[in-house]
Amino acid sequence: MFVDSHCHLSFPGLHERLPELRHAMAAAQVDRAICICTTLEEFETVHTLARDHAELWCTAGVHPDNEGVQEPTLDDLVTRAGRERVVAIGETGLDYYRLNGRSVAEMAWQRERFAVHIAAAHATGLPLVVHTRSASADTVEMLRSEGRGAVGGVFHCFTETAEVARAALDLGFYISFSGILTFRNAEELRDVARWVPLDRCLIETDSPYLAPVPYRGKTNQPAYVPHVAAQLAALKGLDVATVAAATSANCERLFTRLGPAPRG
Repeated sequence: MFVDSHCHLSFPGLHERLPELRHAMAAAQVDRAICICTTLEEFETVHTLARDHAELWCTAGVHPDNEGVQEPTLDDLVTRAGRERVVAIGETGLDYYRLNGRSVAEMAWQRERFAVHIAAAHATGLPLVVHTRSASADTVEMLRSEGRGAVGGVFHCFTETAEVARAALDLGFYISFSGILTFRNAEELRDVARWVPLDRCLIETDSPYLAPVPYRGKTNQPAYVPHVAAQLAALKGLDVATVAAATSANCERLFTRLGPAPRG
């Protein structure tokens, strides 16, 4: 019924609880989840999760915030993307939130890394999972220039303005909403969610982060993604089943390698 389009089940606090989390997913009717890769060093772990469990899939990429890790080459990403059950490139993008005394100009390494991921999306035909924080103008500009209008994907855990959402949609991207949508101080984001067409919406947990109300402050998990769906449904005046069906179909349309929900 539900797809968690973005979670980190390889992270400490979740990975060792996998049997419990999978059981909770099944009970909550979350029939699929995409395990997001954030470093090349992590890839084998996320890929093993996807390979060993019928309801899990994965990506290949290096998060823009990660420093002191193996820097991805185009071949690194393309080779990993060729493995079974890999559905996207990322997560990738730009993050200027923690400059740590550096200027935006000094973050050129992030932009170079992002360009490699965009090139990998071109080479493989897979969508991009885009992270952007305090860097939306540069993120959109790079997708316009490097993507050349041919690369699609999703802006995950969306927290930007309606103008950024419009630019993302114009580039052919989907918008994914997380538990932030349920937070009391997120009315501007709820306004954006009301406006984004349902056929371009995804839902996610970004586990272990950003647990939705009523679990805010606790460790997040894929079983909580129905709460995001319920909030999105309320904003659009729809029933939860309609939002579940639409966002699951959207995932299948975007992540073309994503298989159907496993039976039983």
